[in-house]
Amino acid sequence: MDEVLLRSLTPSVLGILVRRGADFAAAEDAVQDALVEAVRVWPAGRPRDPKGWLVTVAWRRFLDATRSDAARRRREDVVDEEPAPGPAPAVDDTLQLYFLCAHPSLTPSSAVALTLRAVGGLTTRQIARAYLVPEATMAQRISRAKRTVSGVRFDHPGDVATALRVLYLVFNEGYSGDVDLAAEAIRLTRQLAAAIDHPEVAGLLALMLLHHARRATRTAPDGSLVPLAAQDRGRWDTESIAEGVRILQAALARDRLGEFQAQAAIAALHADAPTAEETDWVQIVEWYDELTRLTDSPVVRLNRAVAVGEADGPRAGLAALAALDGSLPRHTAVAAYLHERDGDLATAARMYAEAARKAPDLAERDHLTRQAARLNARRTG
Repeated sequence: MDEVLLRSLTPSVLGILVRRGADFAAAEDAVQDALVEAVRVWPAGRPRDPKGWLVTVAWRRFLDATRSDAARRRREDVVDEEPAPGPAPAVDDTLQLYFLCAHPSLTPSSAVALTLRAVGGLTTRQIARAYLVPEATMAQRISRAKRTVSGVRFDHPGDVATALRVLYLVFNEGYSGDVDLAAEAIRLTRQLAAAIDHPEVAGLLALMLLHHARRATRTAPDGSLVPLAAQDRGRWDTESIAEGVRILQAALARDRLGEFQAQAAIAALHADAPTAEETDWVQIVEWYDELTRLTDSPVVRLNRAVAVGEADGPRAGLAALAALDGSLPRHTAVAAYLHERDGDLATAARMYAEAARKAPDLAERDHLTRQAARLNARRTG
């Protein structure tokens, strides 16, 4: 499919223009123009060298834009440097583009938008629809991001951890509009894994695959949330699970543990259990201990309290929860669940109702409200 091919070639073509002297913002605009031209003319006959064709067209568009800008007329001497027709160099600048788009000077939302545009090859309209914002708003966000990084040296060493966090943000957006952001994040992470040999890149890819394998069972036909324990495991994507476990095992064998590998190990243990009752919660607690050591994150400690409640009983989970800040997101929901497990239905119902009022989205609010109603019905029935 031409669209898939164009998106896969975008990072390399953009990198070639930047290495030839185009600043990032101008190069990105030129590549987008070339992609539009390809969509227009390729149906009549795809060129024998698609990448070389894109490089030539994008370079000419860049030169045209340069000539028309009076402030950049000093660059007109690069006209003589236009490459001769022929195969484009095999150098792939995908990795540098990831690092550039995940530059620490960008806000997370800007980094995500720029990554989807420059590395993913999505249009501004597609990104705007995915994030449910007006196209003009997204265009401004991308333009500001491009201006921010336009002066950054392309060969400056990048931060893998920042690039991975940007990709994880994309993945967690899931699906909205006409772009499946979860699938797009997996595609981009595969691309990054092919460009860099790093165990945490593999860990993130494994984590995404393991989570994505359960996607079809996370919601009921009416849109309501389905908790992990109630999901139909027969509908989980076993191929994605097998691939995720295989990638994770290879990463863990390198003995360079990172937080994404630890998260993937927890997801793998859930995926490996034939039923919810057979989940190896003791191992999950051990992995949460590792994850806490790596991140010291309050959210990780909150999830660990749930695992402790499953492994050692609800009162042990409540004791672990008592050490955490009650204002943490979903703290009240976790407390409600553990009190229900402990048999205190009145407290659990009250806390489910309180958690529903604090819920960050409608689906979670409705789920927690139903949990409170269910327990109240049991108490009065």
